[in-house]
Amino acid sequence: MGKVRGAIVVDIERCKGCGLCVVACPTDTIVLADEVNGKGYHYAKMGNPEACTGCTNCAMVCPDSCITVYRLKPEKSK
Repeated sequence: MGKVRGAIVVDIERCKGCGLCVVACPTDTIVLADEVNGKGYHYAKMGNPEACTGCTNCAMVCPDSCITVYRLKPEKSK
């Protein structure tokens, strides 16, 4: 069985760049973007997408509920 992989989708315009998700991520997947959203905040994004396990820690700590976590089906070994 393959490694569990995940992915996050951040609602960029709702994110206020508090950084709680960056601290909560056990695999250092999330970073704050250099760019800013319409409100002037550096929003969260996946900096290292290959490391995401879909643990949902980021979504649980997000005070604005702007992170959605997806778990990807593991690739089957042949």
